[in-house]
Order: sequence, then C-alpha cells, then structure tokens
Amino acid sequence: MTLLSLSSVSAFYGPSQALHDVSLDLDEGQVLALMGRNGMGKTTTVKVICRMLRHRAGSVMFAGRDLGPLPPHRAARAGIGLVPEGRRCFGPLTVRENLIAAARPGAWDLRSVGDLFPRLAERPQQIAASLSGGEQQMLVIGRALMTNPRLLILDEATEGLAPVIRQEIWSAIARLKRDSGLAILVIDKSLAELAHVADRAVILDRGSTVWSGTFGALTPALTDRYLGV
Repeated sequence: MTLLSLSSVSAFYGPSQALHDVSLDLDEGQVLALMGRNGMGKTTTVKVICRMLRHRAGSVMFAGRDLGPLPPHRAARAGIGLVPEGRRCFGPLTVRENLIAAARPGAWDLRSVGDLFPRLAERPQQIAASLSGGEQQMLVIGRALMTNPRLLILDEATEGLAPVIRQEIWSAIARLKRDSGLAILVIDKSLAELAHVADRAVILDRGSTVWSGTFGALTPALTDRYLGV
C-alpha cells in the first residue's frame, strides 16, 4: 500500500524555483533512497513533505490524505518523523528529556529506543550537549522514533560521523527495516551502505525527478551521470 506520494511537485524560495517536477512513491514498510548531488532538491523535498515549505503545484499525499493544507506540527501528528540534516538535539536537556519531548503512545518508548541505541540507555541523565556527535545523532533518531511515526525521514543521518558510529547507525536502520515495519525515506551519499537497506531509489537533478526504480537497477552510467562529482 502506498503511504507517501508526491506528484509533479514544484516549490519556491521566494522568487527562486527550487523544485520543478518532483514525483515519488513510498510504500508501507519500504525503504526509499532519495539521491542526487548537493543542491539538487533533496532537502527541499523533505521540507515540502514535512510542510516546512509549501508547494505551489502538484500534490503531496500521505496515507490517502492531502498534506497541502497542513502546518508542520499536524504533518508530524499524521505520522511523519523527521531526523533533519545536522545534529539538532535540544542541547540543554538530558537524554531522557530529549526523548520524551515529543513522545506519543506506541511501540517506541524509552525501553525500545534504548534497545536500539544502548549508548542512550546508559546515560539518561546526561546533558545532550555533552554527548559526542554520533551519540547526539542517535538521540535525534530516537526522539523521532518516540513520536511513533509511520514514516521516518533520515536526512544525511551519518554525515560527518566517525566510521564506527556510522556503522552503528546503518545497523540500526537495517534493524528498523527488518523488524519495525516503518516506511523509511533516507538521504545519504554512501551507495554501498544504501545498497544494503534501500528497496528503491529516486534521483533528483536540478529539482526534478530524473530516474526512479529498484536500487539494484542503478547502473554505473546513471550514478556517474547524476551522482558523480
């Protein structure tokens, strides 16, 4: 069943058009990689989905509902959990306070998040700003899961992290795919890691969808043309 569907979406920052023709579909329980070079519209697409940026044309549907009229907080309540680019935890709050700040009832609670990320379970009273960068990223992922979303969006969740922490986060994503039934939209530059978790991929170029298909159908010619430096 299709959970998220964008059809011919366009969006602007003031007079500048950032998205021209973005279309994608994501099914329940599926992992979709949103790919493209820097500046091609990936994060802008996420902002449109989360209603932080309104689109001017096209449609954005989630669980059969038109997201167009909704403000960001109502999109979140509809079941969209966002892990934004950069480590955006609430620095002055403790680990536990971060996790419960936006918590909603469901399978994801302090115990299940601590099981996914044992580092967080070990330090519930530690101030978030004193955590390492990787631990802060785990905390932000945990905070998003505590909203008990139907869709989890990960925007560059492993960017700038040490290799050992990156691997922990990729392992957690693989576990979420295997055990949780969540739909996951993931933006990341690591093709090797995405290949282990992504069912399908969508490539954006200059604010438009230029390719979509199964991840295994990505060819070297496509990656060189749209993802290479």
